Amino acid sequence: MSAPVRWGILSTAHINDKFLPGAREADNVEILAVASREGERARAYAAERGIPRAYGSYEELLADPDIEAVYIPLPNSMHVPWAVRGLEAGKHVLCEKPLARRAADAERVFAVAAERARLLSEAFMYRHHPQTRRLQELVAQGAVGELRVIRSHFSFSTAADTDVRLFEALEGGALLDVGCYCVNGSRMLAGEPASVMAMRQLGGHGVDVRFAATMRFPGGVLAHFDAGLDCAARHELEVVGAEGTILLRDPWHCARPVIELGRPGRELERIEIDPVNPYRLEAENFSAAVRGEAELLLGADDAIAQARAIEALLSAAAAGDGGGRAGEEEPGHPPAPR
Repeated sequence: MSAPVRWGILSTAHINDKFLPGAREADNVEILAVASREGERARAYAAERGIPRAYGSYEELLADPDIEAVYIPLPNSMHVPWAVRGLEAGKHVLCEKPLARRAADAERVFAVAAERARLLSEAFMYRHHPQTRRLQELVAQGAVGELRVIRSHFSFSTAADTDVRLFEALEGGALLDVGCYCVNGSRMLAGEPASVMAMRQLGGHGVDVRFAATMRFPGGVLAHFDAGLDCAARHELEVVGAEGTILLRDPWHCARPVIELGRPGRELERIEIDPVNPYRLEAENFSAAVRGEAELLLGADDAIAQARAIEALLSAAAAGDGGGRAGEEEPGHPPAPR
């Protein structure tokens, strides 16, 4: 087996505490360094989590010649610029979703990746899970007949007014934070949307705290979804075919992977999937691709098309604005990422 790929992490974001345990389960991953904008914070963070190297700036980490790949969990507005800087520093880049909110920006980053002969992937960890692969197989095999409707949702409530997801300047909002999963899952099953309709409710510091949309796909498939940052926790994906339904009650976290297959005249079938950490699978796939031992699951085509769909949805929602804000907060100042 090849030597593990040596990784660095840009920032001490909360999502690291999901990514790190999974990455450490992978035999082909070595977490070598973490960076923060504050040296003391980086050192404390590294000591708490057993990371060998700590840097007081992202630039210092990217200058480390031992680091081969970087994971970018920064606020959304920083994904494109730091992905570009990582690639230009000669690193392979796994960037948290969404990579970009505009197709042109996604195209630009992948152009840099191609120019530097480095890998770049958008981090939708659920796509690596066996539950997701089994769902794709069932749909492709015609288990519920011809695809008709996809229904999904993903929401939670954030109580912190300083949450980076509530700031327009950091490109927060329900669509970009959690609704993007619904968009990605719908695209995975139905292709690329031909047209979209969307509505949003603004709140926080100028972001969509609730977002609902319908996408029409080739062949007349309709996909409905809603996402929220001020709603009860919900996450579900249902596929409706001409001859049955497929329901995933935990499609995005994949912590309780079970597929419910319902067909008229038959008993409900529960397909249980062995639990596995999707972050581990994501890091394994990326590292194996770096070593030339596997194909990258999510590359340029998927990420650019995802950004194109997001861009269309944001444009449709902005065109339909008129319901005002959820509250009348004054714009806040986004917290500095660490």
